Amino acid sequence: MKRLANNSGIALLMTLTIVTLLVVTTLELHRRARSALLASDTEKNRFTLEQIAASGINAGMALLIRDKEDGDIDSVQEDWANKEKLDELLLDLPFEHGLPEVTITDELGKIQVNSLVKFPDSRQFNEVQRNMWEHFLNLAISPLDRTEDTEPTAIINSIKDWLDAGDDDATTGLSGAESDYYMDLEEAYPAKNGPLTHLGEFTMIKGISQEFFDGVGGVPGIGKYMTVFGVSITPDNRFTYKGTININTADHPVIAAILPVEDEFLAQAIYEYREEMSDEKFIHDLSGKTWYQNAPGCSEVDIDPGLIMNKSDLFKITSTASLLDMTMSISAVVQRVRIEKTGQWYCKVLSWQEN
Repeated sequence: MKRLANNSGIALLMTLTIVTLLVVTTLELHRRARSALLASDTEKNRFTLEQIAASGINAGMALLIRDKEDGDIDSVQEDWANKEKLDELLLDLPFEHGLPEVTITDELGKIQVNSLVKFPDSRQFNEVQRNMWEHFLNLAISPLDRTEDTEPTAIINSIKDWLDAGDDDATTGLSGAESDYYMDLEEAYPAKNGPLTHLGEFTMIKGISQEFFDGVGGVPGIGKYMTVFGVSITPDNRFTYKGTININTADHPVIAAILPVEDEFLAQAIYEYREEMSDEKFIHDLSGKTWYQNAPGCSEVDIDPGLIMNKSDLFKITSTASLLDMTMSISAVVQRVRIEKTGQWYCKVLSWQEN
């Protein structure tokens, strides 16, 4: 009887062990199935968000093409710069989960970083751009916040040294920085010695901190007013950066920088003149090369013609989609290009970033 009792106890123990294993296995399978289901839903929602955001980019490109067909001048008065007009266009998108938020900005209304030097040789300053940079940085950096590395001249020299090539790594002035400076840093890297290809490189340059680039406390940093785009082909099939800025779309700090120093206080008047309306219609013509002289107090203002223009074919489209607690944003820099054989326009994507 004792042996039978022992056998029964062992059998019960084995049964309990097997049941426990089955329960644990079942719970694990249930957990994995639930995780897979949640992952599946997440991926499904992410795919939907991507489609919505990408459709916003496509809608923006369609609007830019229509704008080009309507005229050659680009300004803040046009539909692509009008949020209400953009929202109307987006209503035609076939999505039941909501519509994207889309904004379009003119890349050539910004300062073209690479135009500080004369490409393709890239050994000498573009003096017109250098003077504008000095004016811009003098406005952007308070004298109280300046150090040896963040003086406008020091930053300009360091940017030139980052861009220039073929000069045997000669340092510009007393405050520039070539590879020997960067290679002595804790996280060493060489100077680019070529044009910037993305704005993230900017904070690698001596004197330009992340805070100065991004901004602090709601105050925009200089990155908001910069672009790495704007390359053009020279007659001998080489490349350069002209650096001309679309005054019709430039933001207030950029307008101040392109004005003569003694006239910088008139930037606000020019900025507001572009957007003045009556009966919901813009009342000022921005097609002329010197329209800014019609702004209040600006009749005697003379901006260097080598700094400005009134058209553009480079734009940044940002499209943001939201679904439940998820958000996806796509930013694309596009260039309007004309097909020679047909005369039709299309948007060539130069940059595509998802966040």
